[in-house]
Amino acid sequence: MDSPGSVHAVTKKNVLLAIGVGALIGGTIDLLMACIQEGWDIPLSIAAGLLGRSAIHGGSGTWVLGIVLHFFIATTWATVYYLASRKLPFLVEYPFICGLNFGIWVELFMNLIVLPHSGLHGTDPLTPSYLLQGLAGKMLVIGLPIAYSVRWFAR
Repeated sequence: MDSPGSVHAVTKKNVLLAIGVGALIGGTIDLLMACIQEGWDIPLSIAAGLLGRSAIHGGSGTWVLGIVLHFFIATTWATVYYLASRKLPFLVEYPFICGLNFGIWVELFMNLIVLPHSGLHGTDPLTPSYLLQGLAGKMLVIGLPIAYSVRWFAR
């Protein structure tokens, strides 16, 4: 068992902080932005990605599930960035440009891979305006918080 001041315990704490803080900040801002733009039932749509279209008419339990799923996804993205940063040190050295780039990949992956295979089957058309707005949003509210969190906590 690690003593509280051991290098391994400190490293483990830094990993959890890097991932957790990035996911919490990015996920919170992303969810608030989506709720402001699309309405406060957006967590129902997130849950519908797992449960199917009928979840859009779900109740408070489905709404909470949508929030949990949203933060699970944000944590997954933060973990991906953290793990990549262990092999690609420039992700830590250049968080601004790498974070923006990461946000682009998150948006593209979510729209082109995840949503078409979700319970909603990617129902929204991917218009240039929708894509550009999504890219800008994910670059700023997912990519940057995750990249800077990893830089700050996981050096």
